[in-house]
Amino acid sequence: MSQIPADLKYIETHQWVRVSEDGTATVGVTDFAQEQLGDVVFVELPDLGATVNGGEEAGVAESVKSASDVFSPVTGEVIERNESLEDEPEKLNDDPYGEGWLFRVKLEDEGELEGLMEPDAYAEHVSDQS
Repeated sequence: MSQIPADLKYIETHQWVRVSEDGTATVGVTDFAQEQLGDVVFVELPDLGATVNGGEEAGVAESVKSASDVFSPVTGEVIERNESLEDEPEKLNDDPYGEGWLFRVKLEDEGELEGLMEPDAYAEHVSDQS
């Protein structure tokens, strides 16, 4: 069974978001997503300063067997990218909720979080796909 941390919110396309007290949001892909992808060999991240929109494509993760769009769970300005993924894309497989995070945004609207999946709902979503 995939790990599903209780302190995160999720979207159906298997991305997660963790909101800090300062209103910034860290985005990554779930353990389930990285398992489905297999060994990640390349990650394309949104540009610094770009605006990403909740539910829309924000990047790409490529593995030895497929490429998958990465969607942003929230809307906001990209304020940081995990540049270490350029040289070590395998971090996405090794630690999807830690060192394998993708990008951080300054949230445009914290109310947007209300529409995201709680961990139990995401767990049910994943079990329906297994």
